[in-house]
Amino acid sequence: MKGWPNSGTPVKLLVKTWSGKNEYVGLALPSSEENIITIKLENGYNISFPESYVENFEVIDDLPIDEADEIIVEPQDENLPLVYLIHTGGTIASRVDYATGAVTARFDPHELLDAVPELRKIARIRALKLGNMWSDDIRPRHWNRMLKATEEAFAEGAVGCVITHGTDTLHISAAAMSYGWSGRGGRPPGRIVLTGSQRSPDRGSSDASENLIAAVYWAANGPPPTGYRDASVVVLHAESSDGRCTVLPGSSCRKYHSTRRDAFKAINQNPIAVIDIDKDEITISVEPEVHDARVETLFPLLFDENIRIAQFICDGHLQPELVNSAIENKFDALLFHGTGLGHLPISDPEGDSIENAKLRLILEDFCAEDGIAVVVAQTINGPINLNVYSKGREQQEIGIIGHGSLCPPESALIKLHHLLSLGEGVDAVRNGWKEDLVGENPPYSKE
Repeated sequence: MKGWPNSGTPVKLLVKTWSGKNEYVGLALPSSEENIITIKLENGYNISFPESYVENFEVIDDLPIDEADEIIVEPQDENLPLVYLIHTGGTIASRVDYATGAVTARFDPHELLDAVPELRKIARIRALKLGNMWSDDIRPRHWNRMLKATEEAFAEGAVGCVITHGTDTLHISAAAMSYGWSGRGGRPPGRIVLTGSQRSPDRGSSDASENLIAAVYWAANGPPPTGYRDASVVVLHAESSDGRCTVLPGSSCRKYHSTRRDAFKAINQNPIAVIDIDKDEITISVEPEVHDARVETLFPLLFDENIRIAQFICDGHLQPELVNSAIENKFDALLFHGTGLGHLPISDPEGDSIENAKLRLILEDFCAEDGIAVVVAQTINGPINLNVYSKGREQQEIGIIGHGSLCPPESALIKLHHLLSLGEGVDAVRNGWKEDLVGENPPYSKE
């Protein structure tokens, strides 16, 4: 449209459609198609019209802002249990940047408390800001900071910690909390909950508020952790609608959908509990557990931040040069996402795929020199079973680790890092992989 202003400029549109004339106020955005006009509304959503529908537009000084009611923060109830809110970033602590139309991390943890005043009725909250990171930027050093933050919170008398985290790698950090606190057979002094949201708090469809309420309620009132499956938990929407959140084992869950509000599921086992939220009451329904509580530990085992693990997808494009490069660059371990029951492309039955034969020779030499190679399942659900096909048995003879595991791929990455952090070599990894350290490999789920 002639004269259409730069992106981020406040505008008022007069639009005529079949339903009549309407005014729309928002920020100008670049058009997605020719002859289409797009603006960002105040509620965060984009709206587009054919240029022919727009009777006129005008640039305005600024978007109208409703005067907010004065927020009165009630004093904390000292009789309530102490819960630490540990903020790392993510959509749960973000807003729409109306100048660009993108979601940006901008909230301070104390703003979350002001936005969800119900939290103050559940627990006595202390907020700690570790950063404003998107979850795809989180590294092992950040897992260690979370572990140290929870340790310090428990030392101050907290009964639980809620870590707010971006959802894309939330399950990975949750696994790190589980192995860090309970990988050696103990249990944390209190409850550790990771939560996030799929939609930012300034959207009408946001899941942030209920996720926070449910997470803080579990941290304050959930059953004491046994250290098995519940060393850390993930609390997020159980359904696409509101009113119910699910409590998932931190060592065995995964994000399975990019946009749904119920984006997470437990892998190879059931959820731990559900939390129902209505206007007047919050209730927890817990699945019965068969494990006794472990001995409480006072501090977690931190991850060795110098460890490097090379990951490979097993398919028609896995080249031996890639694997050999990781070996030559002295990566500490190789983690293969195997096909089906856990297979790698190491056979050449037709004599036309020399790269498969090369990969086999590379792995034979690597494992013969005590190199650590582990296979996990691309299928996500189901076990690694290297006894069914001859190829699987050959992989075991080569020395590839993984047979019998139900551990989900991302949890397996953390388990491998945890075992390597012990500094005890290939035998410790091989023996530890057979164990069920934190509920990642439950015997009652084996097929």
